[in-house]
Amino acid sequence: MGTLIGHVAPGFGFFVIGLWHLINHIRLHSLHPKSYTSLPWFPTSKFKYLELFLIMAGCTASVSMELFIGPEKHQPFDPDGTIPSNHLHNFEHSNISLTFFVYALFSIILDKVQPPAKYGLTLFLGAIAFGQQFLLFHLHSADHMGIEGQYHWLLQIVIFVSLFTALLGIGYPKSFLNSFVRSVSIMFQGIWLMVMGFMLWTPELIPKGCFLNLEEGHQVVRCHNNEALERAKSLVNIEFSWYLIGVAIFSMSLYLAIFKLFPAEEKVDYQSLSKFEIQDDDEEDDDVEAQKSINNNKVVVDQPRSFLPVGKSFAAPADMER
Repeated sequence: MGTLIGHVAPGFGFFVIGLWHLINHIRLHSLHPKSYTSLPWFPTSKFKYLELFLIMAGCTASVSMELFIGPEKHQPFDPDGTIPSNHLHNFEHSNISLTFFVYALFSIILDKVQPPAKYGLTLFLGAIAFGQQFLLFHLHSADHMGIEGQYHWLLQIVIFVSLFTALLGIGYPKSFLNSFVRSVSIMFQGIWLMVMGFMLWTPELIPKGCFLNLEEGHQVVRCHNNEALERAKSLVNIEFSWYLIGVAIFSMSLYLAIFKLFPAEEKVDYQSLSKFEIQDDDEEDDDVEAQKSINNNKVVVDQPRSFLPVGKSFAAPADMER
């Protein structure tokens, strides 16, 4: 990271994985709304572990870029074997990638071994990866006060949502909404990382009153005065709000589209509130008509039954006397 490609490449990876999960969770829930159970990852028809191998490949490339390809000496250490201050952020980013690599690797192993706690342990590994990501971005060695720090602070909110829903999924595997929110948050992570890459390292997109400055081997956005800095931070907040609204609209539209494309295989009765109100009114009308019918029957039945038996009872003694 620390460059345009360093944010756009991993951001695209998060976006693809999040979108892949979102589509599959919606499709699975649409087909099986009653028996739906969340999955931590989704196999493909031709290659079962394609998703996990892509995560491992992306993490390997990220670690290589951070520690070996990116540095001028193609290694991140000083001559005495210590880590220089200008490479601290490289180790932080590579640790995030390494944690996701561990998640993908053990997800494959757990799926092959099939232990009873496979589902919970897989989500737990995912939660560890998101927790590591949240911790390192929160304690990032890079600037926390400038525009880049504002982007990172907002990114932490999205990462926390991914972390929280991953932990929540362990106890609630049948919750579609939890899986839906987790998928959207992963996708949003990717979108926001890509936005950071373009907005922080494209000179034409730098806010007014700010500029790119080379510091410790990488470029950082600086502002001429405090007013320009506060304005730039406010623009970042507005930008985040716009993307949040856009992601919400996209997610809801995608849900409705997939819901129409894949009707439920299980019979589910969906009734609106208006239908219940109409049904209640009909039942009330039926009750009134039934009550009237009962009352009419009582009048008709009670009249003959109140006199005929009495007449017979009185007639019987007369016959006996004759």
